[in-house]
Order: sequence, then structure tokens, then C-alpha cells
Amino acid sequence: MNDDLHKARFERLEQLSGKLDCVFRIPGTRFRVGYDAIAGLVPGLGDAAAMLPAAWIVLESYRMGLPRHKLVRQGINVAVDTTFGSIPLVGSVFDAWFKSNLRNVDILRSHLNRDRLAGVGAPYGDERSS
Repeated sequence: MNDDLHKARFERLEQLSGKLDCVFRIPGTRFRVGYDAIAGLVPGLGDAAAMLPAAWIVLESYRMGLPRHKLVRQGINVAVDTTFGSIPLVGSVFDAWFKSNLRNVDILRSHLNRDRLAGVGAPYGDERSS
């Protein structure tokens, strides 16, 4: 049951990070942007609003047992994204490039998959397991 709960939580975080960081493809390129970069176009308020779901990813990672040093890495990613993202216009370009939410879900995925090395079940984020 705990594994099912973790898997459901992880899938929600993975979907959220995708929406925040890479939901739209810029036509004619392979580059993707998400709601985080778009929200950053609204000075002050947009970056504050984007920080809330980013903080939720860190909180859920804590609840799922991510070690402190990895939580610190996630927190640094959020702080860097929020700090540089708050610079008008240039910050939105930074948000689109840095993709802190995808980075943070990758940190969690790596940790959860390492715990599953015993070979029980499919790894987190493996679409073939769906």
C-alpha cells in the first residue's frame, strides 16, 4: 500500500512539473516552456505564484522520505528559479531554460528508483509500467 501511495504521489508530481516546465512547444523548435515561465511574465506576482507548486513538490518529496541533503538541493533549485525568475523578461527566459521543477522531480525519481534496486516492480517514471 505504501508503495502504491508513493507511486500515485510521484505521478502527480511528475504531471505537475511537466505542466510547470514543459507543457508548450515553441513552434519550429524542440524547446518547451511551461506555466512557470509564462507566469513569470507577470512581475512579482507570477513568480510568487509559481513558487507555491514548486514548494509543494519539495514538501511531497519530504513526505516520501527524500533525504535531507537532497531536499536541500531541491530547495536550492527553487530558490535559484525564484530569484533569477523574478528579473523582468530575462527571468522568464531563465525559467524556461532552468526547469527547476523537472530537476526536482528527477532528484526524487533517482532516489525512489535507487530504493527499488531490489527488483520489485517497475521503476518510477517508467512509462512502460503503465
